[in-house]
Amino acid sequence: MSRTAAAALQILDHPALICGYRFDADGVGQALELHPGQIEDSATDPADQFHWWHFNAAHVGAEQWLRAHLEPEQVERCLSAIFQGRRSSRLEVIDDVLVAVLNDVELDLAPSDAIEIASLWLMITPTRMISVRAKPLRSIDRLRLAVRNRARFQTPLALAVHLLRDQGDVLLEVLRKVATQVDTVEDQVHAERISDQRKQLGGLRRDLLRLQRLLAPEPAALFRLLKRPPAELQSQDWDDLQQATEELALILREVATQQERIKLLQEEIASALNERTDRTLFMLTAVTVVALPMNVIAGLFGMNVGGIPFGDDKAGFWSMVLLVLVASALVGWALFRGRRRE
Repeated sequence: MSRTAAAALQILDHPALICGYRFDADGVGQALELHPGQIEDSATDPADQFHWWHFNAAHVGAEQWLRAHLEPEQVERCLSAIFQGRRSSRLEVIDDVLVAVLNDVELDLAPSDAIEIASLWLMITPTRMISVRAKPLRSIDRLRLAVRNRARFQTPLALAVHLLRDQGDVLLEVLRKVATQVDTVEDQVHAERISDQRKQLGGLRRDLLRLQRLLAPEPAALFRLLKRPPAELQSQDWDDLQQATEELALILREVATQQERIKLLQEEIASALNERTDRTLFMLTAVTVVALPMNVIAGLFGMNVGGIPFGDDKAGFWSMVLLVLVASALVGWALFRGRRRE
């Protein structure tokens, strides 16, 4: 983030801390007053309690607080995904602290057909989870709703597992939306009502490709984590994390399936358009070829030279009309006969 952009964001005076929750021994979250001093006070809480702090990366205060309170290695290797626009999913352990960069679908503040994706940064320790995002995300919004509805989370890792499941649910909703649109296009194609479906399918395929490219590294990184979990995060949530990872992998395979379906439908539309173009060109060619005898004969008899046949015959005009019709009919028959053989 440049100093100019940071100063502009500071003028806007948007709060860097979006929400904060303290979870008691029963795993129920309680919203806290959002002031900086309360974050430092979390270190003195009982061992059976933990916190979740959620920051807005679009505010300069978020980066300043994180750089002041996190290890430099964690900041440079992870926060760069938010503050420098690096969007590749990653998951690693730094000094027994689980840090992750996830990608998720943006929250639909305004309905749109385009799939917009933004990054989410997480840091998980036995006593807290810190999340940072630049734009509102659907999965985080669902997690906040679950906390407000008094869902129970015994550990910060349980929050992350719930977040991954919410991410999978959001992706399923996106896939259902895409599948519905593809079904509509497919029905139109089978009914031979082809218009601008190629543009629509191209947009859907592009969105799915971007979604798959950004999310594809996530299941592999999670499986690697499950093989060697951090010593400080040993908990009963690993089985749930494995299940969420497997569900995410299945969803990504479904994304690839929808891409292949769209590709086949695009090929079918292209084939139908080519066939329609061939029919149009054939009709234009047929008209030109059928009219060829008429043009040739009319050109010959329009030379106004001596010796023109039927010049003195009273029935000469109708004889030539009959000759032109017979010649055109023979040419048309030969043309369409060859077309049928093809």
